[in-house]
Amino acid sequence: MENFWLNRYPKGVPETLELDPAETLSDVFEKSCHDYGARPAYSSFGKTISFAELNVFSARFAAYLQNNLGLEKGDRVAIMMPNTLQYPIALFGILRAGMVVVNVNPLYTHRELHHQLKDSEARAVVIVANSCKVLEEALDVGDTQVRSTIVTEIGDMLDWPKRPLINFAVRYLKRMVPNYKLKFPIAFRDTVKSDAKVFQHPREMHGNDLAFLQYTGGTTGVSKGAMLTHSNMVANLRQVNAWFSNVNIKGVEIMVTPLPLYHVYALTCNCLAYLENGGLNVLITDPRDTKALIAEMKRWQFTAITGVNTLYQSLVNHPALKSVDFSTVKIVSAGGMAVMEPTARAWLEITGTNILEGYGLTEASPVVTTNLARNRGYTGSIGLPLPNTEISLLDDAGIEVERGEPGELCVRGPQVMLGYWQRPDATAESFTADGFLKTGDIAVVTLNGDFKIVDRKKDMILVSGFNVFPSEIEQVLTAHPAIAEAACIGLPNERGGEVVAAYVVLNSGSQITKADLLQYCRDQLTAYKVPKIIKFCTDLPKSNVGKVLRRELRDSELAAAKNNG
Repeated sequence: MENFWLNRYPKGVPETLELDPAETLSDVFEKSCHDYGARPAYSSFGKTISFAELNVFSARFAAYLQNNLGLEKGDRVAIMMPNTLQYPIALFGILRAGMVVVNVNPLYTHRELHHQLKDSEARAVVIVANSCKVLEEALDVGDTQVRSTIVTEIGDMLDWPKRPLINFAVRYLKRMVPNYKLKFPIAFRDTVKSDAKVFQHPREMHGNDLAFLQYTGGTTGVSKGAMLTHSNMVANLRQVNAWFSNVNIKGVEIMVTPLPLYHVYALTCNCLAYLENGGLNVLITDPRDTKALIAEMKRWQFTAITGVNTLYQSLVNHPALKSVDFSTVKIVSAGGMAVMEPTARAWLEITGTNILEGYGLTEASPVVTTNLARNRGYTGSIGLPLPNTEISLLDDAGIEVERGEPGELCVRGPQVMLGYWQRPDATAESFTADGFLKTGDIAVVTLNGDFKIVDRKKDMILVSGFNVFPSEIEQVLTAHPAIAEAACIGLPNERGGEVVAAYVVLNSGSQITKADLLQYCRDQLTAYKVPKIIKFCTDLPKSNVGKVLRRELRDSELAAAKNNG
């Protein structure tokens, strides 16, 4: 596809970036620590550490991995913790030692954790105590290569007396740490007491070395490890920073980080991009506590925040959001799922800032496109490709579609993964012959030249021979003032096709009948798109970052139908 989008790039954003294929994340880290040493890097629970302190702590952690645990370059080390100061210390310690980070959701069940540990062949786990019972159960299954476990508690890097107070509250008052038994657990605090001078930089580190096994969410089947190299991640953080170079100032930005750093979106856009530009990440451990999140936002003259639609909707619904000062905010970024128009409009009305929707996926480190920072109001688009990024929209035969026609979004660029860990067949299926990654998302080019996601290819509903995109119906439903959330799936009917089933969560205090909702849909949609099944729910199944899991709804319905004969 011709790169028609380049003439719409913001002033100062280069069409292409000069990237050094030998550069590693360790190089980026050490340069930032040199350039911004005394400046704040990460803050959590009122405790802030500087780039210089992060440099020392991560070197001590790396030295412990090398000298005490005997780990070597290329070994996989899993991190299973929420947003705390311990996360970046462990992350950069692992990377600086030439090892590979395996990010794990701390809310995983033992089955999910066991799969990831076994598949990645991780030799060590760095874990928050809250998740240790799950780790115990996963290790009891056997068949992993885990030999060492480093355990931390939420408040471990905080000062006295906050450290023991928070750890006591989490363990005994909130009872968030189930009893567990692990063989020879190592206290995280002991690892950062090591002598940083004995840390040895691995020889022959290169950009092509593996940096992360970043597992896909498993929302489309078994979770697979995307092999992301140092070059992939450096390219993407540089692409993101180049895109916002005309609004961001190095060494002064403050990013509120409610999304978990173990998720690739926050990993790149918050943790790594703001490391490179000398910014401060304000870490939010529990973003579901909206009241506490808003209280933390009020403490800072922050300049950026990232989130997903459900996070922004929960903030919009809270009356205290109106008391937050947004006068210094330059970037409000959203990804992971579509931004709903009612959410975007309410956010703009309350905060005076615009949600900039972007698009990415784990396999692309993850950012592929984003909207222009100067955009005002809701666009419904995912914006334009980042520098050095090529996009092609293909039909089912692999032929590029005409502009304005929907096709599978395929991407090629320096941020695209090597492939899936130990899955050559899945890797081959995911790429075109000329090296484009097939995303599985259907997109279209809008009249003004933006890209717009129509829907997931696998979520498309076939009704009487017509293709129906559930996101279109969801947008219509959530535009109704009584509806907070909606999800649509296709269910088989007796004639061999599918019917549209809608699952609706009402706003607090709102009421509407199925008949009235059906009539509303008939007024807004062509007949074959109107839901034949409507169910009212108290909530919808979601991933750890708030993405609605349509597949779980469908699986649940099909299982219920099978059980009912």
